[in-house]
Amino acid sequence: MELILLIAGIALVVVFFFVRGVNGEKRKRKKLRENIHAAFGSGWKRVYEDGELSGIPGFYEAHRREGQIDDITWEDLGMDQIFFQMNHTYSSAGQEYLYYVLRTPALHAREKQTLERMEEKIRWFSAHEKEREELQELYCGLGRSGKYSIYDYLGYLDGLGERSSAKSVVMDVFLILSVGAMAVNPPVGMIFFFFVLFANMLSYMKQKRQVEPYLVSFSYVLRVLNFARRLKRTAVPVCTEEWEELSRLEKKFGRFRHSAVLGMRGSSAAGDPLSILMDYVNMILHLDLICFNSMLQEVRTHLSDIDRMVELIGRTECLLAVASWRACLQNGWCSPDLDGKELAVSGLYHPLLSEPVKNSIRTERGVLITGSNASGKSTFLKAVAVNALLAQTVHTCPAESYRGELYRIFTSMALRDNLEGGESYYIVEIRALKRILDAVNADSSPVLCFVDEVLRGTNTVERIAASTQILKSLHRPGVLCFAATHDIELTRLLQEDYDNYHFEEQVEEDDIRFNYTLMPGRAGSRNAIRLLGIIGYDQEIIREADRMAQEFLKTGEWRTAGF
Repeated sequence: MELILLIAGIALVVVFFFVRGVNGEKRKRKKLRENIHAAFGSGWKRVYEDGELSGIPGFYEAHRREGQIDDITWEDLGMDQIFFQMNHTYSSAGQEYLYYVLRTPALHAREKQTLERMEEKIRWFSAHEKEREELQELYCGLGRSGKYSIYDYLGYLDGLGERSSAKSVVMDVFLILSVGAMAVNPPVGMIFFFFVLFANMLSYMKQKRQVEPYLVSFSYVLRVLNFARRLKRTAVPVCTEEWEELSRLEKKFGRFRHSAVLGMRGSSAAGDPLSILMDYVNMILHLDLICFNSMLQEVRTHLSDIDRMVELIGRTECLLAVASWRACLQNGWCSPDLDGKELAVSGLYHPLLSEPVKNSIRTERGVLITGSNASGKSTFLKAVAVNALLAQTVHTCPAESYRGELYRIFTSMALRDNLEGGESYYIVEIRALKRILDAVNADSSPVLCFVDEVLRGTNTVERIAASTQILKSLHRPGVLCFAATHDIELTRLLQEDYDNYHFEEQVEEDDIRFNYTLMPGRAGSRNAIRLLGIIGYDQEIIREADRMAQEFLKTGEWRTAGF
């Protein structure tokens, strides 16, 4: 009777913890669904883990090609911040593919079809909340690969060299023979057994240190395979082709799955008693190393298949992220028309501004923008460039309407001295401009380029002369150049080649207010000296500076007091 009560008590305890675990999982899953629902269309304030940022470009680095956005343009436009704003993803595959897409604009007519299919899927995800959230929940389960991209690990597989399990198998055979020897001659058998056991343990610890970092990537590959299986149960008709392809690819990894049963076990992977016991078994028999070598061979054989699966999975979550980002653009967005022969953008703004002033531009030739300091020239250039880039990458523009061509996009804007390379600002600047000219000369496909304060790194006379000739060289068929400058002289020297626009300010007693509205024509005001007064500079400095400026405008010569 007492034994029955004891068994019943143990059973009740087991049932209690089982029910508690099931309920805990239900609550956890319910909370996850609530978070997913609330996050869609909301501004994300995600905290990135230490080192995670370095892995985000992994997919892009593994798929570099001609026509992608170069580092200068990416940094000039602050695209990292736009990526962070748009990164509504839950997996490494998704966020890495999103980064890749933002750096890979469509450049050819055939790629317009890809953008059109992208648009269809984004709109479907936006309209089907239930299916979208179920899919996002699966992506949460796929998760992230940690501080390194899966491509970091896969790229270093060659460092492991050719691995064979023959030595481990031979040592296991010796271990079995030593056990048999103990039955025939116990003393000799015991010596033989402990010698083989000690050799196995030393060899195991050495090899385990070598392969352990790669278990992270193999673990992510296994999660990708499991994720691909689960996708077949989701009702997403716009992704039928992708799901079918993923299913075909996943079936190639049967041997990898079988090897992972032992190859992925151990205390480092789990922590339960069985895994700890398996650690000791593996240390003696090298079962996980044998399975690891089999998994390594499978991964090397199917690298292209893994890459394709990551691409298909990442692309779909990228579209989910774009759908969410669209919903959080409170100032509006539009899908672009990429069949135009002119650039026409209405109600455009920069997506990082919470209360932007919208502007419009329509042009078939270069644009020269003048205006006072802080009037909005640089922000406008960036807004136009960002609209063009987003039109050709995620088919979404922060504007009321957008019409243009498929452009190769280049900028020369937020440059800095290259201290490590020993290059001055001027050298960095002319190199940046030269790469644009080289791109224009190398290919006849349309170019959209942006230059902020042309040649600001040198003296006035040479700056105006060189700037005129550089901008003239960018006035040719197939090239659309937007340039901002403080040099009013350029508006006259280039008036036959560039349309003039400007930003202006309203001057009050102790303040200057900007309306940030683009106006036709050249700027007719300056504010640099007036700003000195508003900041609190001595009035004598301001009066003399103003007198010198007026004198120069009249005579064309600089004169200090006393002449």
